[in-house]
Amino acid sequence: SLVNVGANNDPYTNTKETDMDKGYAILVNKYTYLPENYAPDDIVEMSNWYAYPNNSIRQEVYDAFKEMGGKLSFAYALLNNENSGYIINSTLIVNSSYRTSEEQKEIYEDYEDSRGKEYADTYAARPDFSEHQTGLSLDVFSPGANMSNFADTETFKWLSENCYKYGFILRYPEGKEEITGYNYEAWHYRYVGKDLAKKVYDSGLTYDEYYAYYLDD
Repeated sequence: SLVNVGANNDPYTNTKETDMDKGYAILVNKYTYLPENYAPDDIVEMSNWYAYPNNSIRQEVYDAFKEMGGKLSFAYALLNNENSGYIINSTLIVNSSYRTSEEQKEIYEDYEDSRGKEYADTYAARPDFSEHQTGLSLDVFSPGANMSNFADTETFKWLSENCYKYGFILRYPEGKEEITGYNYEAWHYRYVGKDLAKKVYDSGLTYDEYYAYYLDD
């Protein structure tokens, strides 16, 4: 797996530009980058019902998120899936979404300046290597949850079992850090479309592996 996804190389070495013809299936990681000055042309602002202020995302991702989560607010959201066998009363709200290359550069450099390059490369992507720049990724949380405990919430349990039905995958799963290049992120979800999300979910693979095995030309 490490060889197939390129992770046998040091991060940000032996890199290549992603295949933009893949559409929503494009791969972006520490070995595959976006074209210079890439910016989606369908970015829309997210309502405060669904996200903290100053969040935006691609239109199709926004529609899928609203379908997945139902009506959301800062204080309360009802997540109800008729096929799940249970109803969750919880708030699900977007904390981070689309970022420009300049915004990603600022985030990365803040990490680097405060904790060093190794730390920055563990917790943030370099500009043009970030999924958030695709407009296809969302970081979500629920009340009382943060990066350290969101994985223990009922909201995360529901997402892990149902997000693929709406076109999302958990991008950085637990125990796959060597392959993805990132620590486990229970809050980071990537939109790939419903058909592909189900295939990735059923495979049990990381997206890096699935792309290398089935999508890379």
